[in-house]
Amino acid sequence: MENRINIKKYKFLHWIYNLIHYKSLSHNKAAYKKYAIHRPVIASISSRNFPDKESKAWLDRGHSRELVPHKAGFSNFPDVIQQQLLTWSDKGYMILESFFDETDTDSILGEIGQLVRRNKLRPTPDNKLMFANRLSAPIREITYDQRLTDLLSFLLDKEVVPFQTINFTKGSGQRAHSDSIHMTTYPLGYLIAVWIALEDTNPDNGPLFYYPGSHRLPYLLNSDFNEGTTLLTLGKKDYGDYEDRIEDLIREKEWKKEIFLAKKGDILIWHANLIHGGLPVKDPGLTRKSMVIHYYAKDVIKYHEITERPSLLK
Repeated sequence: MENRINIKKYKFLHWIYNLIHYKSLSHNKAAYKKYAIHRPVIASISSRNFPDKESKAWLDRGHSRELVPHKAGFSNFPDVIQQQLLTWSDKGYMILESFFDETDTDSILGEIGQLVRRNKLRPTPDNKLMFANRLSAPIREITYDQRLTDLLSFLLDKEVVPFQTINFTKGSGQRAHSDSIHMTTYPLGYLIAVWIALEDTNPDNGPLFYYPGSHRLPYLLNSDFNEGTTLLTLGKKDYGDYEDRIEDLIREKEWKKEIFLAKKGDILIWHANLIHGGLPVKDPGLTRKSMVIHYYAKDVIKYHEITERPSLLK
């Protein structure tokens, strides 16, 4: 088979794209100044440009069971949330049942259906519907749900801002990974994600899986699995090589996989470094409608480690 040149490896194309979308990079200006990063906001950036690779998040540097009871606002949360806040440092996730009611979930489904029918939202090659929050006011309102943002801001000890939504009609079947390779922060530890079940899941429609406690491992970044990066090109390895490295770690650590059999309206909140994915879909005729929201802390540097691109935040 004839070798093909992967033009996405060339950073100068990213710089041109970033220049075109300069306004959407302005959020990083203040953060670059705050953390003394002397680079143009349109330039490539990765963990190699930062002085350390350690999380600065308070619940990574100390244990939630000892810290959260003494933090302002803890007593305002319902008991079911308080109990899961106490175990956050051990597990790296929390499950909240019936967090959204049927009015909310059906509103999301209705908005997605309309956007798809009007050709405003098109699936990616891996069947993801990206950034519906930029196209739909009701979905955008869900991302700013006060109960949710208060909880996420408490977990990070920083104000959060929604970056993107990803909607799924079918189970993703995605291999084990950490979100931090895709959406990264400096300092590390300031991304958090929420998965919303828009219908019931079962063993046949590709439910989520995750490895409790896996968030405590050091972050797996480009320098840990890739090589050959230059000033003008990305490294020689691809995303599949990253996934292979993650699977090696899972075998090495002998982590126990857990599966989330969610009911409509349930949510899963997880740490940026938690290893998770989607089980294979056993029955192709089944749907697994859901929505993920990724949130960044507002005042940190936001970028994408694997592509070395600063995040566009509208």
